[in-house]
Amino acid sequence: MNRIALVTGASRGIGKACALELAKAGAKVALAARQTEKLEEVASEIRAAGGEAFPVSLDLSSQNSIKEGIARVAKEFGRVDILVNNGGMTKDGLALRMKADDWNLVLQTNLTGAFFCIQQVISPMMRERWGRIVNISSVVGEAGNAGQANYVASKAGLIGLTKSLAQELGSRSITVNAVAPGFIETDMTAVLKDEHKSKIVESIPLGRIGTAPEVAAAVRFLCSEEASYITGNVIDVNGGMYMR
Repeated sequence: MNRIALVTGASRGIGKACALELAKAGAKVALAARQTEKLEEVASEIRAAGGEAFPVSLDLSSQNSIKEGIARVAKEFGRVDILVNNGGMTKDGLALRMKADDWNLVLQTNLTGAFFCIQQVISPMMRERWGRIVNISSVVGEAGNAGQANYVASKAGLIGLTKSLAQELGSRSITVNAVAPGFIETDMTAVLKDEHKSKIVESIPLGRIGTAPEVAAAVRFLCSEEASYITGNVIDVNGGMYMR
């Protein structure tokens, strides 16, 4: 895979796993997140394995930060062939008491930020007549989840965005897909109590929590030449906990 990939939220969890997997497949990887110290650690890991990595500070809640960050990537690598929109955040709470700031920040970061990232990379992709965009949604974006109205809305929005852009960009050989992880071992799920985790595992037909590399494997496939005829789809990596 002689391609240039940009992964947002690449400092940990699923984003880090995606960056490592794409680098392993041969892509040069730009690592984007707010915490540059952690990005340097991921970059070092990629370089140690013989790959190329470029850490860049990027705040998904800021359109200016997105523009500046992706411009730096383009200057370093020349272009972006693959975009993995993984960066995101939560501000959970019941809808009755949810603050406007918590609603706006989650939507701005998870959905609007992803859209602005796409906007910055599609012109070069259209010129090259090749591109891969993968949006990391969530099982809750398909099934819903109490206490996460803002997060669920942002992840469901990513699915709608994926389908619309797949129709817009397909004529230029740019594919746009989403991956919807289920219950995955990450920092986000590590804070849950064991009792809560056990109840969730009971609802998963495979009977276990998923791993970030399992999600990354699906992302890598969608970014490959082999996936050239797949677009506008949502790939569920959830152990069967939600079936459409």
